[in-house]
Amino acid sequence: MTARLEPLPARELPGGLTLVRAATPLARLRGLAGLRAIDARLGLELPRTRSVHTVGMRFALDLIWLGTDGSVVRVDRAVPPGRLRSCRAARSVVEVAAGRADDFLAALSA
Repeated sequence: MTARLEPLPARELPGGLTLVRAATPLARLRGLAGLRAIDARLGLELPRTRSVHTVGMRFALDLIWLGTDGSVVRVDRAVPPGRLRSCRAARSVVEVAAGRADDFLAALSA
């Protein structure tokens, strides 16, 4: 895990995956921007979010949009840097490295 994400609350998911929660304004602002990569076993949850941008990103992301009950309402795959994505039905989003959404979908529904 990167030093930026280490102080954030995290929970272990099945399959050796970790979900880090960026709930504070600073953690949400910083997100994953500027990092060279993200560990394939790591996801970042942004609660109370209906839109995200990938400005400042150096790699593509899969976005897993969650509803109020935590169920998946949409998945955006391989979103490249410099893009904006929104999902009106969502209440939070999980950002993972491109190509990793299916593993996290399985772990989140377990």
